[in-house]
Amino acid sequence: MPELIHEYSFVYRSEDGIAYVPRAWGEARTDGTWEGWLEFIPAGGAGSTLRTGQETTQPNRDAVAYWASGLEPVYFEGAFARAS
Repeated sequence: MPELIHEYSFVYRSEDGIAYVPRAWGEARTDGTWEGWLEFIPAGGAGSTLRTGQETTQPNRDAVAYWASGLEPVYFEGAFARAS
């Protein structure tokens, strides 16, 4: 079952000005490793949630949390494009 790993404190704005709250999610795989991805939730509640495909594979949940904690704002530009 997917777990919310991190909700970022900043708002990402798309090129058309829509505000999104990025969140990192993770889930255990059958082999015991974890995968992580990002979701962009519309800040105003209107619109669709956008989700990337798998962004990372890590050995455990703590490693996914570490990955999520190190993402810089510029990373979200590419991730948003992959989610759209």
